[in-house]
Amino acid sequence: MNSFLSFLSPLTPYLVTFLVLIFLVEQISYLRRKQNAPGPNLVLPFIGNAISLVRQPTRFWELQAELAASVGFSANYVVGKFILFIRSSELSHLIFANVRPDAFFLVGHPFGKKLFGEHNLIYMFGQDHKDLRRQIAPNFTPRALSTYTSLQQIIILQHLKSWERLSSESPAEPISLRLLVREMNLETSQTVFLGRYLPQESRAKFRDDYNLFNTGLMKLPFDLPGFAFRNARLAVERLVETLTDCAAQSRDKMSQGDEPTCLIDFWIQETVREFRESKTAPPHSSDREIGSYIFDFLFAAQDASTSSLLWAVTLLDSHPDVLQKVRDEVSRIWSPESDGLISADQLREMKYTQAVAREVVRYRSPATLVPHIAMEDFPLTESYTIRKGTIVMPSVYESSFQGFTEGDRFDPDRFSEERQEEVIFKRNFLSFGAGAHQCVGQRYALNHLVLFIAMFVTLLDFKRHRTDGCDEIMYCPTICPKDGCKVFLARRCPRYPNLSLD
Repeated sequence: MNSFLSFLSPLTPYLVTFLVLIFLVEQISYLRRKQNAPGPNLVLPFIGNAISLVRQPTRFWELQAELAASVGFSANYVVGKFILFIRSSELSHLIFANVRPDAFFLVGHPFGKKLFGEHNLIYMFGQDHKDLRRQIAPNFTPRALSTYTSLQQIIILQHLKSWERLSSESPAEPISLRLLVREMNLETSQTVFLGRYLPQESRAKFRDDYNLFNTGLMKLPFDLPGFAFRNARLAVERLVETLTDCAAQSRDKMSQGDEPTCLIDFWIQETVREFRESKTAPPHSSDREIGSYIFDFLFAAQDASTSSLLWAVTLLDSHPDVLQKVRDEVSRIWSPESDGLISADQLREMKYTQAVAREVVRYRSPATLVPHIAMEDFPLTESYTIRKGTIVMPSVYESSFQGFTEGDRFDPDRFSEERQEEVIFKRNFLSFGAGAHQCVGQRYALNHLVLFIAMFVTLLDFKRHRTDGCDEIMYCPTICPKDGCKVFLARRCPRYPNLSLD
């Protein structure tokens, strides 16, 4: 040990000088990229402000929004990456409108390509992207959506009944809905997207792998054994393998002329039809590619939907007048005693409940940020140019509070036919994105939220367990109430409906 210290001692000045030099080079690089943008003037070498981002993500992004208030954007530095936070709706539209090889590359996560793999819908540009979205369109026709809503209701009912039983076991203790809603949404996604091709015995492993992936999203990107990011990347590979096998099974069924019963069937049915007509397989239609794209759908549907459902419960509890209006509307249109599924026509009749769903998504945009990478230098404003390699983060959350009448107030009536603020302030309603990569499944997502709200408030009485800060925002990785949405539940209806697909 002493000999090692003796060896190291004369090198100490050189090591210190080297470290100082690295620090200075990194600072100069950061300041050159920062230019006149608001943001910290000094950052730690390499890790930058990663510690504050991981420990207090809500406060980190609040500070970025405050810094951006004057010019619409602000800068920071995290794990060797220069980040530009976009607060202005118009500047966000500029980013969304320029997703192309010589401007911006949508990544979905700062280290997304390494995590999600190569075959990913969000990484596509131009004609390839247009062709794939054309193939996806049959997945969200009225016929397909009607198939999904039936499956969604049956699963929602099963879980509401289990939540009420869980709550009744300890009536004096609240239950946290966050993980329960995640479980319900994962089962919904598995059933709606994959149907009969994912057997019950495979679902537990699928759920475990998805949880590993979800955990890795919020961790530092160290791709080393034992680290959460590595576990997440390997879990994605296993999930895609499972989804690829489901695509192969569906192809066999659709080639035999079976009727589609889930999303992957509607997708494969269209590719089979195109192949028969042209004798050429459509681009990006291999089992592996479709499996990878289904994972994109799973990622988009799972955590964003969980966020919206939790905020719906929270906001309805804190706005009893809105809750009563929803209950009155649903009771006029659907009765649990009918033992019938809510039909597509009945769903369309629930105008106020739909307005509530849209306001939940506006007021608490689930995926608050949409990361892009600048592929080339890009003039953002007359006085600021985004440098190549910058991670650009348009905030759809911040946009949702701009323009709208009293935007910081929860007010479903803004989406009424009289006010139509979703039309007047369309450029600020960015919860589903904009441009070529606007969410293709937004109708499915809204249907799921409306169905959940209608059934939850009709079948159950609920009360939030309110504590200091319980409604503050927590990132996990989409946003949810800080306490996980703790509630007391009791059955409200005389009996639960008997729902079936028959």
